[in-house]
Amino acid sequence: MSIFRVRIFALFLFLAGTAHADTVRVALASNFAGPMREIARLFELESGHRVELVVSSSGKIYAQIAHGAPFDVFLSADQAKPAALIADGLAVTDSRFTYAVGRLVLWSLDPQLINNRADIIRRGNFRIMAIANPLLAPYGEAATEVLQQLDSDGRLASKIVRGENIAQTFQFVATGSADLGFVALSQLQDAGLAASGSQWLVPATMHGPIRQDAVLLNAAAENPAAVALFTFLQSEPIRTLILESGYLLDD
Repeated sequence: MSIFRVRIFALFLFLAGTAHADTVRVALASNFAGPMREIARLFELESGHRVELVVSSSGKIYAQIAHGAPFDVFLSADQAKPAALIADGLAVTDSRFTYAVGRLVLWSLDPQLINNRADIIRRGNFRIMAIANPLLAPYGEAATEVLQQLDSDGRLASKIVRGENIAQTFQFVATGSADLGFVALSQLQDAGLAASGSQWLVPATMHGPIRQDAVLLNAAAENPAAVALFTFLQSEPIRTLILESGYLLDD
C-alpha cells in the first residue's frame, strides 16, 4: 500500500469517530452515474458527510478542472485524463487507482435482432448502429476495436451514428433512434433493461480493457470528506457493489 493510501486510510478511521460534516464534490463519467448515486447514499449514511455529484463526459470534466472547476474527486471513464491531471500538477500524485473496468455490450430494443451473437454485425441488416465517439469516449474506442476485429468498420461506416459520450449513445438505442448500439453493461443494469430487448455481451478479449481511474484533486487533499470518500471507494463492500453493477475489477 502506498504512503498516500496509508495516510488516507488512517484519516478515514479518525474521521469515522467525528461528528463534523463536510461536502465533497465528485465529477464523474456518465456511465458510472447509477452506481455512484448508490455509493454516495451509503457514504452519506455512514460518514455524515455530504456528496455533490456532477455527471458529464470525461473530456468535458478534464477541461473544466484545467480551467479551475472546484471539484474534489474525479472518476473518469479512462486512465488518460486522471494521469494527465497528475502530470499537469492538478491532482495528488499518488492517488490514482482503477475503480472499475467497463463491460461493453451490443444492445437493441428489438428482442429478435441480436440473439447473443455478433452475427448481426457481419450481416449488417439493420438501419443504424450507435457507438460513442472513439476520439472522446473509451467505450467508443472499444466498440471500434470490436468492429475492426469483425472486419466490419469500413463496411458499416454509413450506418454508424456517433454519440458524444456513452450516455448519449445509450439514449440513441433506448429511444429507438438507432436499431442497436454498443453501450455499457452498467447502463442496462441501472436502467433495469438488462433482460429487455436483445444483446451480445462482448468478450473482453475483443478490445482493450476499459480501465476507469479515479484521482483526488490537489485542492481536496485536506478536505476530510473528499479523503474519506476516496478511501470508501476502495473498500471491499463498495468493490462488490461495483462488480454487481456491471463492471469488472482491476486486480
